[in-house]
Amino acid sequence: MWRALVFIGLLCVAAFGAVWLADRPGTVLITFGGYEIQMSVAVAAIALAGLALALALLWSLVTGLIQLPTRLTFASRARRRSRGYQAVSRGMVAVGAGDTIAARRYANEAERLLGKEPLTLLLKAQAAQVSGNREVAEAAFRQMMDEDETRVLGLRGLFVEARRRGDAEAAHEYATEAVRLAPAAAWASDAVLEARCAERDWRGALETVERRTSLGLLDKKTARRHRAVLLTADALERVDHDPEGALRSAQDAVRLAPDLVPAAALAGRLLSRKGDLRKAAKVVETAWRSLPHPDLAEVYLNLRPGDSGLDRLKRAETLSRLANGAPEGRLAVARSALESREFDRARDALEPLLQDRPSMRVCLLMSDLEQAEHGSTGKGREWLARATRAPRDPAWIADGVVSDHWAPVSPVTGRLDAFVWQAPPDVLIAPELTLHDDVTADLDDEVRALPIVTAEEPASPPVTETVPVPEPAPAENEVRAEPVAAEPVRDGTREETPLPPPGPVVFPNTPPDVPKPKEQASARRSVFSVW
Repeated sequence: MWRALVFIGLLCVAAFGAVWLADRPGTVLITFGGYEIQMSVAVAAIALAGLALALALLWSLVTGLIQLPTRLTFASRARRRSRGYQAVSRGMVAVGAGDTIAARRYANEAERLLGKEPLTLLLKAQAAQVSGNREVAEAAFRQMMDEDETRVLGLRGLFVEARRRGDAEAAHEYATEAVRLAPAAAWASDAVLEARCAERDWRGALETVERRTSLGLLDKKTARRHRAVLLTADALERVDHDPEGALRSAQDAVRLAPDLVPAAALAGRLLSRKGDLRKAAKVVETAWRSLPHPDLAEVYLNLRPGDSGLDRLKRAETLSRLANGAPEGRLAVARSALESREFDRARDALEPLLQDRPSMRVCLLMSDLEQAEHGSTGKGREWLARATRAPRDPAWIADGVVSDHWAPVSPVTGRLDAFVWQAPPDVLIAPELTLHDDVTADLDDEVRALPIVTAEEPASPPVTETVPVPEPAPAENEVRAEPVAAEPVRDGTREETPLPPPGPVVFPNTPPDVPKPKEQASARRSVFSVW
């Protein structure tokens, strides 16, 4: 719009000038070389304009001829760059598609057309990585380090290659250099944090977290959690040789993350050793409200050494009230009641946990309860057999690894604060019973006494003595096992003879020397499931 207005204005000025010259008559006389030229002023103005235009055209022609080689070279270079960038684009697509042959071809073409440019080196390195040629990839990344604009990119490539070949020291050096050149590089700061955690340099890891927080790489909530985890790790590291320093670190961790179970359990244990029972109880109760955990229950029940079983039972009931009926609270009450020989109280605590599918700990507690109250009976063995197929209890899990103890970093990826308290996924094979060796002792003896025949001999059913006993009425709160068909187990050339499934019959008056079919079936099913 403005250009059109300017053009119209210039036309108006030119028209005004032409009219002004036409209204003022005059003569222009030019004498040169014996010639005399006389013309009007208007004709002279037109001739001057034409001469200027001719001189301008002549100058353009001359300069065009002089600059023709340069322009031809520039056009050739532009075509080469265009073809080179097209090769880079196609090479990147080939790398993403996993076409190693096309990636190498386009990488060589881009290097021939563009030379040692950053994009060319990047494509060459990625094509070499896709092809599995690590030496060429490292050479390309080292060439990137010669230029300031690609130095951090080269360091990252060398870092990745060092991690792939398992050279942790070289990878740490590359990451440290990248942090020095580009502090905001998230990958470099993550690598430095991971390396310091792997070296168990918890104080250095804390400094790294502080620096990442100041640069805006971590939000405040995550930063507080990471600080708490690192302080807990430092406390666990110092608990044996520096209890006071461990207590300070644990208390700092609890202030940052009151729901961090390992920090609360360690702080409560160290405070109870110092005799500060009230503060220890407060720390444990705060964490218990957020996440009822057996470690917290263990610390809380044993705050004061030498207490009686009834005192521990009272504290367990306090935990149960704070947990609002959570399973961990009931398990703590049941365990304390069992230790105090309060069998009815233990049964009342476990009864709500038996409604659906009791977990492994519930089944083992019921087995211990039956053994403690009635001795070695079939019910105790029955609960022990049910424990082999019961759902697993929550445990510390990080990246698919199930652990009995918490750790600050994942053993697989080295990620900080990776362990979470949750139930492992159900498995087809039952876990081994390793928690109650005193209960499984008689079961193992009975299993070893079972007959084993070879494949060459025909299997014969075991001979048992039949005792005619009238069928009694089922006792109150009696647990009966459903009949389960036994399956043959083959191991090499040995074969276990399958037993017919027994019915839901209880033999309360059977003499001790007569084996009970129900107990034999439970024992055999336990062996089958473990094998």
